[in-house]
Amino acid sequence: MTVSSQLSAARSKPLLEMVLRGSFEQSTQPVCLPQKTPQRWKTKSMNPTDTAAQLPDEQRIVMTSVGLTSPNGNDLETLRHNLLEQRSGVQDYEIRYVGKTLAGICDFPATQYQSKKDVRRGTRAGAVGIWAANEAVRRSGLEWDNVDKSRVGIYIGVTEHGNVETENEIYQIKAFDYDTQFWSHHHNPRTVANNPAGEVALNMGVIGPHYTIGAACAAGNAGIVQGVQMLRLNECDIAIAGGVSESIHTFGIFASFKSQGALASHEDPTKACRPFDRDRNGIVVSEGACLYILERLSDAKARNASILAEIVSYAINTDATDFVLPNPERQTQCIELALKRGGLSASDIDIVSTHATGTSSGDSQECKALRSVFADSPRTHFNNTKSFIGHAMGAAGALELAGNLPSFQDNVVHATINLDNLDPECALNGLVINQPRKVERVRYILNNSFGMLGINSVLIVRPV
Repeated sequence: MTVSSQLSAARSKPLLEMVLRGSFEQSTQPVCLPQKTPQRWKTKSMNPTDTAAQLPDEQRIVMTSVGLTSPNGNDLETLRHNLLEQRSGVQDYEIRYVGKTLAGICDFPATQYQSKKDVRRGTRAGAVGIWAANEAVRRSGLEWDNVDKSRVGIYIGVTEHGNVETENEIYQIKAFDYDTQFWSHHHNPRTVANNPAGEVALNMGVIGPHYTIGAACAAGNAGIVQGVQMLRLNECDIAIAGGVSESIHTFGIFASFKSQGALASHEDPTKACRPFDRDRNGIVVSEGACLYILERLSDAKARNASILAEIVSYAINTDATDFVLPNPERQTQCIELALKRGGLSASDIDIVSTHATGTSSGDSQECKALRSVFADSPRTHFNNTKSFIGHAMGAAGALELAGNLPSFQDNVVHATINLDNLDPECALNGLVINQPRKVERVRYILNNSFGMLGINSVLIVRPV
């Protein structure tokens, strides 16, 4: 069968049917040159029976590296170490008009991959994204200079973008009596919605598709989902996918949460983020970035790449009930849809990485959904990464998944910290409290990530 006839036949079938039956064939050769790379992640002996395992290698999508910056580490090894050592990255912070507050702040060498000029004219979201993307490539074993950049796609989730730059420019122009001749000519490129992905593309010379995905606090998962879909559609051969956040640099987000009574406070910053605790009092706003290199399993095998995890299933749905308040029924449906698509049951899931942000309503509603799905799943363990780093908004889902991936190797579930008085409405069998827990096995991780306007996302991964 010729390439053209393959594509013609493929277009006559629904894509989901093709994927599930494994009938969609790759039409081009992989761009990654075969090469030997260090096997940092040894895979476990397992015979998965989920739907992803039944697909041909050209339709199975794997994570071959991750680059990140977070409030408690600029690489996966450091992030994981601090999670297991119960070290928080939240600290005191002060921002105009709001004053003293708390935040999760990233500290990374921005000029390692950018010039000082590019840092000045770009955005904070672009800077954290550029760092994460370059680190992901560096750690991937890809011969980047030999990769066809037209076959690389960039898919970056954001909660919001442009607020930081707009606030700063309005603040600065008031010194000139609001004379617009002093308005920055960088405003337009800084604030367009595709900016975070566009800055990464400019920095790395990527000429394939790039765009940002506005999905509120579900954005980290949504960026990964988009990368999976574009690889399966053969729109790219390498996807740089995940999420970024610059949120701590806009006073508006702090002021808004404060006016809602949803901004966390505590005399000890490291104890401020308290998901599931009876004394929780709100969100700790954080910045961060987490971007993965996604490839087809066939391409990863061809270059003997290290593999962090395979993406087994995903689901995204919408509450359509409220601007802010979550809907546990829709969250339940989203989790169940991801399980169904993956050919899995609740009892197959070993770790659930919860979304819980430390708000009174949000945490209890998510727990209601989790109890409805996992009530009869005694081997499922629940944890929360925000208790360590705060809420990294658009980067949250991707970062929280990353912190759990090493569990495939060490069989340790990191804890939820600052949980001193469990709220009865947040009681979950298997909730890992304050100390990490050694378990017999970790085969499947389910990652929850929910956002305002009722967007829900779920991602399921396993080792290969």
